[in-house]
Amino acid sequence: MQSVGAGKIGNYDSCLAYSRVTGTWRPLQGSHPYIGTCNEISEAPEIKVEVNIQEEALQGTLKAIREVHPYEEPVINVIPLYPDKVVENS
Repeated sequence: MQSVGAGKIGNYDSCLAYSRVTGTWRPLQGSHPYIGTCNEISEAPEIKVEVNIQEEALQGTLKAIREVHPYEEPVINVIPLYPDKVVENS
């Protein structure tokens, strides 16, 4: 992700946080699960990654994730944050 500009904060790059989580899912008819069986709930250890991305790097980052992630449908949440100056002025 860093190669496409994700994780840059001020004068730092390669900034991210990760945590170990347990993911659950049930593949539905027509899916091609990397792990699990259709119509059965699956559970596996996963790593959740959180990274700041400037808007201009968003599409490249999403593309990079999808190119390397093994899941057919990786969980990706894009959460807009307030600019620093809004927080500083409150």
